[in-house]
Amino acid sequence: MARYYRYRLPPWARKCLIIAERVTLPILIFQLIRTILIPTTLDVLLTLFFAGIFVAFYLKWI
Repeated sequence: MARYYRYRLPPWARKCLIIAERVTLPILIFQLIRTILIPTTLDVLLTLFFAGIFVAFYLKWI
């Protein structure tokens, strides 16, 4: 299995990845508040998706 190295990416892709990493937490917080106030199936799925992305960034899987 090939190991994923963030620093082997081209500079534009690495910059996009860093921006996505920094934007994930505010989007997750907003989506969590929205899900608590008006829980729909789509909101719950989006919250789980953003939580998974956040955990992947936090644990350096991405």
